[in-house]
Amino acid sequence: MQKHGLLDLMQLVIIGGGAAGFMAAITAAEKYPAAEVLLLEKNRTVLNKVRVSGGGRCNVTHACFDNRRFVKQYPRGEALLKKLFAQFDAAATVEWFRQRGVLLSTEPDGRMFPTTNSSETIIDCLQRAARQAGVRIRTSAGVRSFSWSDSPQGTRFALNMLDESTLPADRLIIASGGHPQRSGFEWLGHAIEEPVPSLFTFNAPDSYLLPLSGVAVPDAHVRLIGTRHDWRGPVLLTHWGFSGPAILKLSAWGARELAAAKYQFGIKINWLPEQNEEQVRTFLIQEKQSTPRQQISSHARFGLPLRLWKAFVQRAEITDSLRWMDAPHKVLNRLADLLTNSQFEIRGKSTYKEEFVTAGGVRLSEVHTDTLESKRVPGLFFAGEVLDVDGITGGFNFQNAWTTGYVAGMNAGKAAGVL
Repeated sequence: MQKHGLLDLMQLVIIGGGAAGFMAAITAAEKYPAAEVLLLEKNRTVLNKVRVSGGGRCNVTHACFDNRRFVKQYPRGEALLKKLFAQFDAAATVEWFRQRGVLLSTEPDGRMFPTTNSSETIIDCLQRAARQAGVRIRTSAGVRSFSWSDSPQGTRFALNMLDESTLPADRLIIASGGHPQRSGFEWLGHAIEEPVPSLFTFNAPDSYLLPLSGVAVPDAHVRLIGTRHDWRGPVLLTHWGFSGPAILKLSAWGARELAAAKYQFGIKINWLPEQNEEQVRTFLIQEKQSTPRQQISSHARFGLPLRLWKAFVQRAEITDSLRWMDAPHKVLNRLADLLTNSQFEIRGKSTYKEEFVTAGGVRLSEVHTDTLESKRVPGLFFAGEVLDVDGITGGFNFQNAWTTGYVAGMNAGKAAGVL
């Protein structure tokens, strides 16, 4: 450590210029003003994922302020975040941005965005806060590997840069994000949970619904056949298969099983989740009496989009001209089955826009759950998606970044009792 007057000048380096890295850097610089805080980003620009998230609006967090409910939105990492939210949760995130001049608004589904509806507002806020706290930022500064050595003064790190230079550090926070391949984590020197994709859409190349791309159903119940995973929520039909919140959330919860199945699996959809097949069948039979002369295909029932209703009617082998009064019970039975028990074969996946998330990363047993310091290397901390933590859509992955970045930043200077 270098001497700085009567204070030890700690060199604290953060690897990764994303949401978690910025939160860690700002928190550390504000908490330990005597430290030199340096943030390294391998790309030419920082906060790239923040920029594209939420269609360029940035879904900062979710308006669920009951932490017991909040942590249930994480397929992996629930127990860890349950502890960490005591230090920094969604309410703290809202207040953190408010104190820095950024107000958030809440959508009907609970997602929270800046009132400007622009991710640039969040980027400007983070960059401004970093400058004001004295954080130095270096872009195009990739780290190839790092080593460490112990001394009476504490652990010292040497960062081996991609440009062949070496950078020293007294404390190190790694917030380098997720990676689709295990090789992207091996340089960390810690046990890794195998990375697999999360938050993806389902490809159904043989689906009879492919011509209905763009049709949305606000409430459907989807189940992954052969697993315990199911979800109820909006479903969007696409030209490749299925998307929407219910599908994305299922992809997160079933990430490991679906990867093991090589993304060849089946789903069942009840398009009318408030009703079962028998209730729907009874309603259809009653329509023979209440609207006997109306053509079945001409008016959608159950509030379904007309195009989707016609697809089900056609699939049930009901002609366009068939009237309710002339419909045999067997075709109405087929229609009831399609409405409540549709089955589709899924053959592959597609990345959801640029908002990809990786399930996997540094095994949580490798870190102290109250500080995020490595159990193997004193003075080394992890934050963000580099850890085996991931959430469903709706602002939960960004909340993981804010929380783990804050906790790592708060505790980095305390390591080994130096500060």
